[in-house]
Amino acid sequence: MGQPKNKRSAAAPAELAVIEQLLALMNEHDLAELAFEQGDLKIALKKAGGQMAGAVMPVTPVAGLVAQAPAAGPADSAAPAEEPALHEIVSPMVGTYYAAPDPESSPFIEVGTHVTADTVVCIVEAMKVMNEIKAECSGTIANVLVANGQAVEFGQPLFAVEPG
Repeated sequence: MGQPKNKRSAAAPAELAVIEQLLALMNEHDLAELAFEQGDLKIALKKAGGQMAGAVMPVTPVAGLVAQAPAAGPADSAAPAEEPALHEIVSPMVGTYYAAPDPESSPFIEVGTHVTADTVVCIVEAMKVMNEIKAECSGTIANVLVANGQAVEFGQPLFAVEPG
């Protein structure tokens, strides 16, 4: 892992230990990106083309530290704009998207699954609390727009649903 050039010539041993732990978490949970803040230490890690890239910065400029790129969904996903009749299930909070209740379980839903308003479609973890997200509409899942373990934003589309 190459370190970006900044005001620090080398990370302190404590920072390296934190980076190593964060990298292990990213690999364990198959995360594409991760942001961490503790005191004056701010770390943003993002996988780019299969390689791990990281940045360690002092806390001074908080705004714009991690630019949010459009979420990359599974390779077979199509943009919901192509089918205007689709309804989107969006994330009600910022957190981490999980498709299944635990790593050994099957996903709550898949493309082609029929859902009702009370169907649990995923979990969004926010501040170590697992929040079950319900469809709040009826229809058939036409597209899964996020990957398991991906960070999601408030209002970000998670699924495209064909009403019915």
